[in-house]
Amino acid sequence: MSIEFIGFIGNQSGSESRETTGPTLDLNYVETLAKAQEFAGFDRALLAFHSNSPESLLVATHAAAVTSSLNFMVAHRPGFTAPTVAARQFATFDVISKGRASVHVITGGNDAELAQDGSYIGKEERYERTNEYLDIVRQTWTQSRPFDYQGKYYQVTAASSAIKPIQQPTIPIYFGGSSPAAIEVAGKHADIYALWGETHEQVSDTIARVKAAAARHGRTIRFSLSLRPILADTEEAAWKRADDILERARELAIKRGITRNEPENEGSRRLLEAAAKGDRLDTRLWTGIAGLLGAQGNSTALVGTPEQVSDALLEYADLGISTFLIRGFDPLEDALDYGRSLIPLTRQKVANRQQQLPRAQYLQPFIQ
Repeated sequence: MSIEFIGFIGNQSGSESRETTGPTLDLNYVETLAKAQEFAGFDRALLAFHSNSPESLLVATHAAAVTSSLNFMVAHRPGFTAPTVAARQFATFDVISKGRASVHVITGGNDAELAQDGSYIGKEERYERTNEYLDIVRQTWTQSRPFDYQGKYYQVTAASSAIKPIQQPTIPIYFGGSSPAAIEVAGKHADIYALWGETHEQVSDTIARVKAAAARHGRTIRFSLSLRPILADTEEAAWKRADDILERARELAIKRGITRNEPENEGSRRLLEAAAKGDRLDTRLWTGIAGLLGAQGNSTALVGTPEQVSDALLEYADLGISTFLIRGFDPLEDALDYGRSLIPLTRQKVANRQQQLPRAQYLQPFIQ
C-alpha cells in the first residue's frame, strides 16, 4: 500500500475562516504556496476551477516553473474547450513540467455557474458530453495516426497531435462527481476517483459503486478522499481550534452576505446528509463548516492530534483510499504543519504496516 498526499494552491490568500487578501491572481502567493508544499513533502497539488476564476492550467504552468518535484492536479471542466485542443494543452504542460501533469475532470453540478460559461444542457447530458470529450482526449494522447470520431456532441476528422505526454500511456485522470451518471463515466475513464470527506459508511458505499462501474469496462480505479485536517498538540486544543474556525467562518459569511442554499450537486448533498447526523462523526470527522455553508466543496475535517488524525487517515485507507487531498483553513501555515507532522507520521505508519505484512501473512494459518 502506498499513500499519496495532495495539497492545494489557491490563487490568493484566504479561506472560509480567513479574509481574502491580495489581487485576484497573487503570483507571489501562488509561488510561496507551491514551494511550501514541495518542501512539506506533498506529492501533488490541486489547482481549482470556477467559471469566474483565473485559468487553472496557466496558473499551474507558473507553479511548475518555480518547483522541481511537486506534481500538479489541474481542475478542468469539459465542454468549453475543444477536446483535441485540451489534449494538446495538457500534453504540452506535461512536457513543460517534465511529466508532472494530471487532470481533475469536474463536469459541474451547478446550473447557474455553467450558464456563466454558456452551457445550458442538463446534468445527464453534461456527463454524456464528458464521456465523448474524454474519449477524444485519450485518443489524442495515445493514437499515433489520425483518427475520426462521430458522437452526439463532438465530431472530429483526421484528428492528431504532434505533441504527446511524457507520462505513458496517458496523463493521470482524476474524476469528481457522485451522481449515478457521473459514476458511470468515472468507471469508464477515471484513473483516480475523488470523493469529498464523507463518513466511513458513505465512503464504502461510493467505492463499491465506482468499482462496479469500472468492472463493467474491465478496469480498476484508485480512490482519493478530500479533507481539511485540524491539528493541535492535544485533542482538546484541536476541537477548540475547530470551534474557533467555525465562529470565524460564521462571522465572515455574514460579512460577505453568504447564505446557505440547497446544493444542486450530489456530492454536497451527501455531505449535508452526514452533517444532519451531527457535527462529530466516526470519532474525528467534523462537519461544522459543511453544515454552516451548505457543503460547498471540500469542507469536512478530521480533528485531533497528528497521531490521532494519522490513525483516522489509515482507517480510510483500510476502506480503499490511497490518496488524501488535504488542505487547511489556514492554507500556508497548515501546509507546513502537515509537512512537519501529519505527512511523515502517516508515511511511517504505512511503512511499518508493509514491514509487518509478510510476517502476518506467514502466521495467519496458525492464528485462525
